[in-house]
Amino acid sequence: MPAQPPFVVEIAVLPESAMGHALALVELLRTANLMAGLRLGARAPRLAWRFVDALGQPLRAEEGLLQALALEGQGGDSPAAALFIAPLHLADIPTLRQAVQRHAALARRAALMVDTGRRVCTLGNGAWFATHSGRLDGRRLALAWYYVAGLRRDFPTLTPEAGQGFCEDGPWLSAAYPADLGPLAIALAQHALGTEPAAALAAVLQPDRDRELAAAQASHAIPNTRDSTLARALAWMEQRVEQPYDLAALATAAAVSARTLLRHFQQELGHSPLDHLHGLRCARARVLLEITLESVPTVALACGYTDPAAFRRVFARHTGLTPTAYRQRHALRAPRRRWRVDTGASVDTALSALRSAAKKPGTP
Repeated sequence: MPAQPPFVVEIAVLPESAMGHALALVELLRTANLMAGLRLGARAPRLAWRFVDALGQPLRAEEGLLQALALEGQGGDSPAAALFIAPLHLADIPTLRQAVQRHAALARRAALMVDTGRRVCTLGNGAWFATHSGRLDGRRLALAWYYVAGLRRDFPTLTPEAGQGFCEDGPWLSAAYPADLGPLAIALAQHALGTEPAAALAAVLQPDRDRELAAAQASHAIPNTRDSTLARALAWMEQRVEQPYDLAALATAAAVSARTLLRHFQQELGHSPLDHLHGLRCARARVLLEITLESVPTVALACGYTDPAAFRRVFARHTGLTPTAYRQRHALRAPRRRWRVDTGASVDTALSALRSAAKKPGTP
C-alpha cells in the first residue's frame, strides 16, 4: 500500500516573527508524529512542515537545529494543508499595522488557503494577517486581551472569544497565548492523524490529576493543612493502593467508626470506600498499561488484585475497556517488536569483552 501523503503545515517566517513560538509548534508536531507512530507503527499518517516566506516560498534553512528540523519535517511535493502565522515581535498596534501592510503577500497567502479549503492557524497578533485576508469576516477567534481593542477597531465584524485560549471556527484555528499552542497542535493532529493519535497527544500535553496521583504513588495528595475524616481516609488509602481492602483498619486510620466512615464517603463522594479504592487502583493500572510492557496479570498484582479476572472486570467497569484494549489505544511506548537493537561499537566492545572472559581458565 503506498504511503499516505503527509499533512503539511507551512510556517510563515518574517523578519519580525517570534521564531521561538514557531519552533515550539514544530516540537508539538514532532510529538504528535511520535504518538501516531507509537499507536499505528509504520502505517501511521504523518505531519510535516516547511518554513516559508510571505509568498509561500521555502526558506533556506541555516546550519544547526533549524536545518535539522526542516529536514525532518520535509513533506516532499505535497501541497500545504495549513498555514501557521506566528506572532510578530512589535511594540504596539500601529507598528503591527505597518508590518501587515509591508508583508501583504502573507495575507494574500492566507486568503488562498481559505479559498482552496485549507486551514489558517494563528498565534497572538498573527491573527492580523488572517483578518486582512478578507476571507474570515464574522468568524470567532481567540486573542490575547491586550489586542482585543485594536482588532475590534480594525475589524468590527470579528468576534474575539473572551477568556478563551484556543478557538476553531471553520478554517481558522487561533491561539491567544503561547501556552495555547498545545490545543492548536491537538486540533491539527485531529485533522491530520485521526482521533487516537490526537488523544494520545492530548494525554501527554494536558494535566491529568488521576495519572499524576498514580504515578507519584499519591503519598502527598492531601495537604497537611486539610485534616478531616475523609482526608485522613483518602490519604491512608492512596498510600496503600496495592494492599487488601480492610474497612476496619481504614476506619481506625480516620479515627471514626466504620459506619461513620461509610456515611462520610457516601455523603461527600457518592460512593463507598471500596469503590474509591477500585478507582485508585484503576488509575495506577492505566499508568502501568500506558508506560510499561508488563503483562496484565503483573499489572493486576501491582494494583492489589491477585485474581487477574477480577481485575479485568473492575477495570472494564471503570474505563469501559478491557486492560488489553486500553493498552492498545493509549500506550505511550512502542511495542517490543518495534524496539531498535543497538549494533554499534559499544555493543561490539561488550561482546568482545565477554568472549575474552570466556577464554580465561576457570571462567564459568
